[in-house]
Amino acid sequence: MIRLIAPARPVYLRVVRASAWYDLVVTAGFATPWTYALVHHALSSLGDALGLGVLPELDPIQTLYANLMGSVVVVWAVLRIVRPMAVHGLLDGFARTLFASWQAYALTHGAMRLLWLFFAVEVGFGVAQLVPWWRNQRTDPEPGRTGRAGRAGRAEEHPLGAPRQS
Repeated sequence: MIRLIAPARPVYLRVVRASAWYDLVVTAGFATPWTYALVHHALSSLGDALGLGVLPELDPIQTLYANLMGSVVVVWAVLRIVRPMAVHGLLDGFARTLFASWQAYALTHGAMRLLWLFFAVEVGFGVAQLVPWWRNQRTDPEPGRTGRAGRAGRAEEHPLGAPRQS
């Protein structure tokens, strides 16, 4: 069984929380049909003004998918702001890898080039949240141990980073 060792908590949890605040600010406008119409117009206007393209005309299905994505990301962001955990950073890093993959796909198929800005942030936060996990796996002095503090009576890491007592 592969055991994952959580990164050093204080600094890492600040990264998890910062990525959540970014998500909340950027996606809150996608959560309702009314706010999405405003965001859609703003992004299209900005893309047009910068010569980076515009979004396709609004339609009910596009709005539905934007609202679904916005709603889920807002809830996920609030969880990471209110109760950040190392495992949230791991899972968010994987989610950002998926998001960045789909953004790259869209960019290679003609999406507005303003998307590159969002792609860069996804990759940046993804790397910031996944690399510490990878480093911890490579530097664990005792493979097979579930945490760095595995002495009697000290906090030990659960395989996904949730603290548990020895």
